[in-house]
Amino acid sequence: MRYVKLPSENFEEFFNSLKSWGTVYAPVKQGNIYSFKQVNTLGEVSLNYTRTMLPPKKFFVHPKDTLLKLKNGRWEESKEVEKIVLFGVHSCDIHGLQILDKVYLAEPIDPYYKNRRENAVIIGISCMPDEYCFCKSLGTHFAMHGFDLFLHELPDGWLVRVGSVKGHEIAWANESLFEEVTEEDLKHFKEFEDKRSASFKKHLNKEGLADMLDLAFDSPVWKKYERICLGCGNCNMVCPTCRCYEVCDYWINAYESVRVRRYDSCFMETHGLVAGGHNFRPTRLDRFRHRYYCKSYFDPSAGFNCVGCGRCDEFCPAKIEHVKVLDEVREELK
Repeated sequence: MRYVKLPSENFEEFFNSLKSWGTVYAPVKQGNIYSFKQVNTLGEVSLNYTRTMLPPKKFFVHPKDTLLKLKNGRWEESKEVEKIVLFGVHSCDIHGLQILDKVYLAEPIDPYYKNRRENAVIIGISCMPDEYCFCKSLGTHFAMHGFDLFLHELPDGWLVRVGSVKGHEIAWANESLFEEVTEEDLKHFKEFEDKRSASFKKHLNKEGLADMLDLAFDSPVWKKYERICLGCGNCNMVCPTCRCYEVCDYWINAYESVRVRRYDSCFMETHGLVAGGHNFRPTRLDRFRHRYYCKSYFDPSAGFNCVGCGRCDEFCPAKIEHVKVLDEVREELK
């Protein structure tokens, strides 16, 4: 991996150069939340944001996606793909995209997801945790790959890690804006990472988590929180790794129709409903417990299905805390 330094005075010129690689989207503050929006100037970007409500996943798996259009008696496939630059992606969200890659890029490959991933530039940026973050517990607080460039803040600029062929091309195109990394820069980089690592307030005990859940299927803790949960599905909608969807056909008029793929939620009663009227998860208790089993399942090739971003905690209207629920389930087993 190549390391270069981007001095503060060259930062804006570097940002403007990214427009030649695609439409730039970056975190923007909107009221009390942050959202990835199209930006034209560096001044619009919130570099010190905590998390966006919807993760970068929304650019690759759209909340609502038109797949086919029926027009003049023929189905037409929607193949429009925009070249984009996602600027300011946090490490946990980069890990989230890698989990999605293992789903959507495995056979059979999802062509829509693949085309969007191939036409996107991912530029990560360092961050400081808040009270919701527990990504360190899951090893997703630092990204070693899955990005094109990653920017780490220094007192007088940014230490830039180059993580892909496309990242090298961007660096080569802006060679005059970069400098060699000095020993002092590496010292500041290490100091920042040490400070960041010590700043995490929330920790998840992942030791034997999957086995613990197998033993706790009938735990009273699930019943306790099932009564608190509103069953709204907010946690699914904001999760960077949830990937359930449904496909629906809508008639526009007597001759035109669209086939749409849209986010689905395992908190919805219809999620487990199958032909014949059987429902695999008919109660809210079943659905609440299922989500924790899904997120805490450990795949040796991909890790957990949770990256510890804290969105499900921050945007839960019932203020249910993911780590607290799992801690209580574990405590109940003692």
